[in-house]
Amino acid sequence: MISDAVTPEPMTPLLNDVVPGSVDFKGRPSVRSKSGIWRSTSFIICAGVAERFAYYGISSNLVSYLTIQMGQSTASAAANLNAWFGISTLLPIVGAFIADSFSGRFPMIVVSSLVYITGLCFLAISTLFTSSDKLRIIYFYFSFYLVAIAQGGFLPCIEAFGADQFDPEIEHESKARSSFFNWWTCIYAAGILVPLLCLTYIQDNASWFLGFGIPAIVMFVAQIVFLIGTPTYRLRLISHQRKPFMRIGQVFVRAARNWRAPNVVSIETQSSKFRFLDKALLNSNDLLEENTINATDVEDAKKLLSLAPIWVTSLGYSIIFAQPSTLFTKQAVTLDRHITPAIEIPAASLQQCFINAVIMIGLILYDRAFVPIARSITKKPSGIPILHRIRFGFFLSMISIIFAAFVEQKRLRFVGEYDIPMSVWWLAPQYVLSAFADVFAMVGLQEFFYSEVASDLKSIGLSFFISILGVGSLLSSFMVSSIQQVTSAGGGDGWFADDVNRAHFDFFYWLLAGISAACLTAFVIINRASTVPSTDDVPINQV
Repeated sequence: MISDAVTPEPMTPLLNDVVPGSVDFKGRPSVRSKSGIWRSTSFIICAGVAERFAYYGISSNLVSYLTIQMGQSTASAAANLNAWFGISTLLPIVGAFIADSFSGRFPMIVVSSLVYITGLCFLAISTLFTSSDKLRIIYFYFSFYLVAIAQGGFLPCIEAFGADQFDPEIEHESKARSSFFNWWTCIYAAGILVPLLCLTYIQDNASWFLGFGIPAIVMFVAQIVFLIGTPTYRLRLISHQRKPFMRIGQVFVRAARNWRAPNVVSIETQSSKFRFLDKALLNSNDLLEENTINATDVEDAKKLLSLAPIWVTSLGYSIIFAQPSTLFTKQAVTLDRHITPAIEIPAASLQQCFINAVIMIGLILYDRAFVPIARSITKKPSGIPILHRIRFGFFLSMISIIFAAFVEQKRLRFVGEYDIPMSVWWLAPQYVLSAFADVFAMVGLQEFFYSEVASDLKSIGLSFFISILGVGSLLSSFMVSSIQQVTSAGGGDGWFADDVNRAHFDFFYWLLAGISAACLTAFVIINRASTVPSTDDVPINQV
């Protein structure tokens, strides 16, 4: 079965120039010298950056639009945005399931882009109605959630499709794939900076129609560019005749049915983890199953199950990941943000622009300087093992929140002793550490969740990564509201008082540091106890 729904046509390229398991858009075997690698990913990255431009172009200033243009209260606007964001982080799992099981990644990207453009156009049109017009509200929320649906199909597929353009069995392509995840995030960061610097100004000072219309135009142009690259793309073949979730689900169902059966020595699988899943290879008479389920299905089920502890222990990082856009910004509001007496940096722009700029610089240094040196020592395509990279990113994340706690304690003392605000540059260490934590952890998690699942579950793997960040943000919001309710119950201000100078963000930061330390410890223990090597430890072919 062909994963991207194309009909095979005969072709006889040179055998050593054929990419195993891949075809072109006409269903012919992919020719290595004419397809894939950077010639293809340049088109794909263009589409990905345009989507981030569009997403941040509409979401970064939506609070202002809802409160000023649509007359909502701050609480209602925040609730609506949180609901939209929560749904947006869950829909990629649905989109990935559809892509991996039915449509294929390439068709899903094309259809999602068209839906995305439609949603952005409706969003721009909604600004032409008066604020009291009910049609405006209908248009707005219809287009708002249309964008969320489109993002659910687009996000998990576009990056997986880009990584599909590299053959991990060939050394130089395996190295290039590892670099791809670095450059993907680096260019994504650039795509975020532009709307933060330009579109918010247009929306606030020129026209909301233009501010929402420009992202639609950018997405439309990117869709054309993406389609131009079609002849160069490698579309993955799915070797299994059954749908991926059906064959993986059958493993768990059969293993559950046979849970009373004793372990059979004659059943040999690659991994010694989750041995209870080996019972899926037994039939009702405890004989070896010879029809639907095989050892490959069991191994793929084990790999999927082994992601669960990594996902859970990553939540400590993702909760801290949510702080720069919330509490760090609230800290920055109280500080002196003047570069010159006449120029003051907006608090929100400070954290987004500063962190994304450091991420861009950090990833360039990581890919161009650190990785080549590490490769010469470890002989691994990624330079260092992916799990080691993630672990170090988690450590930097924990250190960043510890710095934030110390700075907040100093800020509170400074407020009590002086009448002038403390300089915003005191926040620089936590911003820099947070950015470098993303350089290691965020990019490492993307590569890990893509690499560690079966070839027909790549979109699902990346949707799991996306869900980590979304669930972390929701957990952070839940913790803030719960803690504030408890700490203000006796009539006090609470940890998150409206007056930041009477609040105690530092207490919350220390709590997050403790959670991060616990998650990091659990991550290290799980990593050391694992008997299944990561894919980056598997030898690759020389060319």
